[in-house]
Amino acid sequence: MKTTNIMIVGVGGQGSLLASKLLGSLLLDEGYDVKVSEVHGMSQRGGSVVTYVKFGEKVYSPIITEGEADYILSFEKLEAARWAACLKKDGKIIVNTQQIDPMPVLIGTAAYPETVLDELTAKGVDVDAVDALSIATAAGSAKAVNIVLLARLAKLLDIPYEKWLAAIEKNVKPRFVDLNKAAFEMSYQK
Repeated sequence: MKTTNIMIVGVGGQGSLLASKLLGSLLLDEGYDVKVSEVHGMSQRGGSVVTYVKFGEKVYSPIITEGEADYILSFEKLEAARWAACLKKDGKIIVNTQQIDPMPVLIGTAAYPETVLDELTAKGVDVDAVDALSIATAAGSAKAVNIVLLARLAKLLDIPYEKWLAAIEKNVKPRFVDLNKAAFEMSYQK
């Protein structure tokens, strides 16, 4: 059994840590050896957050380096570009089309690169661009972006749909379970 490498990248406060916790829990329940590592950076100030999730028969290190990621879940467009070098040649980036301006853009010293996803595609990167914010909002909360992106990943992994729903029940606060299940279903069906 090969090891699968997943990076979850975003900006502080977007729910990427819950996404990695839920994914790690699901994979453990499926019987995989799982390693998860989080790098917070300046996450409380809107900075980059990166989580590595590796699973397989036996995993020795959680770190994913350049050219090793099978999948990258990106909660924001610029973060997809920032971490694209970590993707394998046949890997896939699932990216929320939301734009969150970094500090240089906010203070006017830089412009946000509007064509960032087109540039990735032009380089041959397999990009699944999804308006996760709209789907999450339609499900009841903008904070469900993480679950929307996980649903896109769920379609690519060999784990039954019902197991993903059970992982949501296990890892999400009870009062938010129905909302997150709705977000998962809406994204999974698209």
